[in-house]
Amino acid sequence: MTTDVTSTHPGYREVTDENGRVYRVGETDRDIMGRPRWTMVLLPWIAMMGISICEYAFGAAEETLHDGQGWSTTHIFWMLSVWVFFQAAVAFPVGQWRESEKLSPKAAMLLGAVGAYLGFLALAHAPNVFWAYLGFGFFGGSGAGFVYATCVNMVGKWYPERKGGKTGFVNGGFAYGAVPFVFLFTTYMDKDNFAPILSLVGLWALLAVGVSGLFFKDPPKNWWPSHVDPLDKKSDPRSARALEKNPPAVAQFTPAEARRTKVLPLMWVCLLCTAGVNIFGIAFQVPFGDDMGFAGGIVATAMSLKAIVNGCGRGVIGWISDLYGRRQTLTFVCVVLGLSQFGVLWSGSIGSMPLFLFFSMVSGFGGGAIFPLFAAMTADFFGENHNATNYGMVYSSKLVSGLLGSGMGAVVVGAWDYEGAFILAGLIGLFSAGLSLLLRQPGPPPREEVTVPAPAPVPVAGR
Repeated sequence: MTTDVTSTHPGYREVTDENGRVYRVGETDRDIMGRPRWTMVLLPWIAMMGISICEYAFGAAEETLHDGQGWSTTHIFWMLSVWVFFQAAVAFPVGQWRESEKLSPKAAMLLGAVGAYLGFLALAHAPNVFWAYLGFGFFGGSGAGFVYATCVNMVGKWYPERKGGKTGFVNGGFAYGAVPFVFLFTTYMDKDNFAPILSLVGLWALLAVGVSGLFFKDPPKNWWPSHVDPLDKKSDPRSARALEKNPPAVAQFTPAEARRTKVLPLMWVCLLCTAGVNIFGIAFQVPFGDDMGFAGGIVATAMSLKAIVNGCGRGVIGWISDLYGRRQTLTFVCVVLGLSQFGVLWSGSIGSMPLFLFFSMVSGFGGGAIFPLFAAMTADFFGENHNATNYGMVYSSKLVSGLLGSGMGAVVVGAWDYEGAFILAGLIGLFSAGLSLLLRQPGPPPREEVTVPAPAPVPVAGR
């Protein structure tokens, strides 16, 4: 491996590895933003907890919204599908705007904070279901997408050498941040007080996201931490195994180059399957528990445990993937996600509360762990410089999975009852495990050769 110094800037230098990938080294995190880089883990984590309520606590508010607003259950579940659709839809354009520097991370977070706030106001005060779809589905979903896309990709930029655990930790806030609100919605909120409660919850989301976002900052392109030699992966003992099991991408793939690989479409389909199963569980675990005769407090506990394990599992599985490899860990998680659907169905059908709680937690673990794995794997495969856009393309599969998991999930439950729906979800989870076995880091993208015109012949004297 060679070291090619291509810059003599007093603050940093650029080195090139044997694949031609450039690393910008020499600057510390404090040189760039005046504070340690762990703050760019803490702040995104807080912001992710602020938007977690919209997805992970929504199922707990379904009955109250039905009684208080008079909306049908079908409308409410399709409302969640619309929210998920726009949350995923904005990931790709936000990534492009961020990487072209048309949109700063601070501006993206502030826009996301306002959108999330408008979503809760719409649930609380919408005069009819149309305004709820517009406010919660479009503005709330888009706002959450701005926040999610910015937070998840920020961590990989600041921790390119150990991104799995950090990405998982930040991603976890998107799940267990909703836990207090699950109990709030199921225990204290009713048709008489839902409007002020939802308005205050929206204010919390606005402050958590907006204040955190004021301190967001990107590192320079190709930045690499100064204490880790990018040409000697064993220079830092803490990072050595993570870099051995998950080597850096061989190049900084542009979105066009990533699309041309066979890997990115395969990742898209795999995330489509796993995210659909996860969203199905979020939307239907509470109604299933109610139909099985479990008390409201038990159902709320099950949903809360699901969210806690879903979130904590993201951090743990990210750390495990640093040690044992991202692809191997993903296969394991997909198997767990698929099998747990059968467990939830079985435990509910026999009326076993302890088993229902246990399989709800296992399902939450599998459903949550997939997202940080795909986020970190996208950077492992295609590099950090365009990760916001590249992961936006992968994450866009949630456009479809949200509709399938919640909206179409309601259709399947109506046609096949919960038994058929949970069996189908389990089979889809196991199918995604098979797909994950095919994922491999792509080789260097073909580069267009620059043709230099041949010099014109030099006239010879006397001819």
